[in-house]
Amino acid sequence: MRSRYLAWDDAVDLFEQRGLPQGTYENLHEEEYILVPGPAAVTGELPLDEHERTPWGKDTPEAATGYVVDGDLVVDGNITNVDDGAAALIVLGDLKARNIYLAGDAKLVVRGHVTAETFVGDMTDKLVMIHGDLRATVSIFWNEFCPDLVAGALHGRTLTPAYLDLSTASIGGLIDPAPEVPLSHLLVPDLLVTGAPGPDDLTELGIRGDALRDRLLAGLPLTTMS
Repeated sequence: MRSRYLAWDDAVDLFEQRGLPQGTYENLHEEEYILVPGPAAVTGELPLDEHERTPWGKDTPEAATGYVVDGDLVVDGNITNVDDGAAALIVLGDLKARNIYLAGDAKLVVRGHVTAETFVGDMTDKLVMIHGDLRATVSIFWNEFCPDLVAGALHGRTLTPAYLDLSTASIGGLIDPAPEVPLSHLLVPDLLVTGAPGPDDLTELGIRGDALRDRLLAGLPLTTMS
């Protein structure tokens, strides 16, 4: 899997060949990207804000505006973005990862479906557009995060603050196969607020925000299914 640099005009040609709508890619920065041939697989974590830790740093040592994966991408660890200024991730197929955690100014564009144990959004300055389904055991949206687009359905338990009305968002539909199942049966106990809430707790959602970040960045499981 050899990556190479991709000029913006060439990126647009590729987007159009793969059927990515102009209304999606026109939201990206018109700069140089890194092209990753697909289908692609990543072992371990894929940190979007640390290019040197990605498997593509060897062939393309200088960071670029983002990564364009020409096909499916499977990450057997977590996809993470913690800092501002992180690379965008554009997947022109399906995306699978253990967990996905997006903070800062992350940009995620997926032509197909997204599948993960948890999908966590924690930021206000972002671009997240999914043209298929978002399939997760639990999705957690806070700090004014909401996907810009989920053209398919959002599958699984979705935790959002009261001010966020998903019925008015650009989401094709909401599917929770077992809404009666307690959250304690889906997430590991360390993530649940059980006593007096701390300053980083997402009290309204019943989630310990600090524990969630710490466990995810340490590679520890978040769901009881892990």
